[in-house]
Amino acid sequence: MGCSHPTRLSFLRQLLRRMQAEGWRFDRPVWQIDAKGVGRAVYRAIGPTRTYSLVAFAHDLPPEARSDRVIATAWDATFALFDGTPDAADLDRLAANVPLQEAGRISPRELSLSRANRSVRLFDHVVERLATGVQPDAAMLLETGYLMRTTAVYGSGKFGAADRASIAGRPELSAPFQAEMLSVWLTRAFTVDLVEHLARTRGGSKAARLAPDLRRALGVGNSTGLGMAPFVIRHPVLLNNWMLAREEALARVRAQTGVGAAELAGFLAALNAAQANAEIWTSSHDIQRAKLADLREGLAQISDHVAQHWDQNTAHPWDDLWRWGQEVLPLEGQEALLAAMLEPHGALIDGLGDCMDANEDAYFPINGAMQIGELRAILQAHYDWAIGVDYTEPTQCARFWYVSEDKLEPRLGERHQEPGAARELPLDTGRQAAALWQALQGQPEDMPVAHLLLETPEHRPIVRRAQITARHPFAEIRDNLIAAQMLPIDILRCKLAFFGATRFDPRSDRWVRISLFQDAPYPEEMNGGDHEA
Repeated sequence: MGCSHPTRLSFLRQLLRRMQAEGWRFDRPVWQIDAKGVGRAVYRAIGPTRTYSLVAFAHDLPPEARSDRVIATAWDATFALFDGTPDAADLDRLAANVPLQEAGRISPRELSLSRANRSVRLFDHVVERLATGVQPDAAMLLETGYLMRTTAVYGSGKFGAADRASIAGRPELSAPFQAEMLSVWLTRAFTVDLVEHLARTRGGSKAARLAPDLRRALGVGNSTGLGMAPFVIRHPVLLNNWMLAREEALARVRAQTGVGAAELAGFLAALNAAQANAEIWTSSHDIQRAKLADLREGLAQISDHVAQHWDQNTAHPWDDLWRWGQEVLPLEGQEALLAAMLEPHGALIDGLGDCMDANEDAYFPINGAMQIGELRAILQAHYDWAIGVDYTEPTQCARFWYVSEDKLEPRLGERHQEPGAARELPLDTGRQAAALWQALQGQPEDMPVAHLLLETPEHRPIVRRAQITARHPFAEIRDNLIAAQMLPIDILRCKLAFFGATRFDPRSDRWVRISLFQDAPYPEEMNGGDHEA
C-alpha cells in the first residue's frame, strides 16, 4: 500500500475518459476577477444529460494568513461544485458561504466544497514572467508542478452538500470520487486562467500566455493528512473492489499470449514517462527519499531488462516480465512495473472501472444464523495476522484514533503520552478480531452467532467485518492499525494512488503533498479534441 502508483484505472483517468468518449463540452460563462485577482468565476462541464459547474471565488489573502493546515480560516481561493448552472441568486448564496468553508453551509445543490492556496514563489514568478512576455523558468515550474494546492475537497454530505446516495445512480458519478475529481480538474483550469489574467492586467498587450507544454506539465497540488486514512478502513467492500479490479487487470495482462506492436510502444512510453517523473520528483522526508532511490533503481532495472533480456516470443511474455519483477525489483519498482504494464491495455481492462463502486448497504446485515464454528474458521483464515498479537504490550497499542474537537477531523494520538483514549474510534480492527477470538473460546461449535452477540453486543462490528472479509479477499488492511510502527502515510498513499495522484511527497508520517492531473488535457483541449486520457 505504501508503494502504490496510479494506473489507468485511477479515478481521475476514468473521469477524463468518460468525458472524452461522451463528447462533453466546457465553457466559462462567468469571469468577474479584478486586477488584484479577487472575484468569482464559473466553469461548466456540459454532459449528455447533466451540467456541472465549478463556482470559484478568488481572494486577496495576506501572506501571514496563508496556511496548508486544516485549522486555517482563510485561503487564496474557495470552490463549490454546483449541480447544474447557477443563477445570480445561487452565486450570491454561495459567495456568502463558500469562502467560510466549514463555518458556512452549502446545500444539496452542491456536490463538493474545497479550497486552495497558491504556491506563492512559483505563482508570483509565473505572473511576473508572463507579464513581460517571457515564459517562466521551466525547471522551476517542473520542480513544484502546480500553481495552487488544495487543502481539502469535501463531498458526500459534508457541510450540507449532496449525500453520496443522491448522486450515486448517475452514470457519470457512479465511479468513486468523480464529483471531487471534476472539481479538482476544473480548479486546475482556474489556476492557469488566474495567472494569465493577472499577467495581462500588469503587462497589457505585451503579456504572454503560458506555453502549451508548460501548461500541460502543471497539475493541482494537494496537501492532505490523517483525515483521509480512516475512509479505507471504514469501507471494506469498497477497498476490496478497488484492489480486486487492479488485481484482475494485472491478471488479464499477464494472461496475454503475445506482445502487440501498439502494446509494446505504449508500455515503453509509460516506462519512459515514469522515469522522467521519477527524476524530477523530490522529497524532504527520509523514508520517501529511500523509496525514491528504490523507484529510480527499479525503473532502471526494468528498462535494462526489457531492452536486453525480455523474451517477447514466449507463451506468456507479460507474465514472464511480471514474475521477473517480483523476484528482482524492490516494491517501488514492482508497483511502477504494474502501472506501466496496465497502461497500453485499455481495451482489455478499462471496463473494470465499472466494478470499483460498492453498494455497502447490501453487506451491512449480520448473519446471525452463522454457527460459531464457521466464524472461528473465518478468523483463522483471514485474521491469523491479528489474533496472535498481545495488545496489552505497549508498542502494540501505542496509538489511538480519535476525532478532533476543533475541526471534526480524524487524528492519531499517542496512548501512553496523551489524554483522549476514552474517545477512541473503533478502527483497531486487529485488536477487535483478537478480542472476538477470545470470546469464541469454549463456545459450542453449532451455537448461532446471534446468541453470542446477545450476550456480548460489543463484538457486532468485528463480526460484521469478518463476515464481509470472508467474501471479499481484499477488504481488510492486514496490519495492526494502533501499533507504534504503523505508518499512516502508507494508507494515504494507497488511496491517493487510486485517485490518480503523482509526486507523492510526505512531510511526515501523517501528511503529504501530491499532484493531481499533471500532463492531463485542459477543458478547452477536450472540446472536440482527441487527447489520450
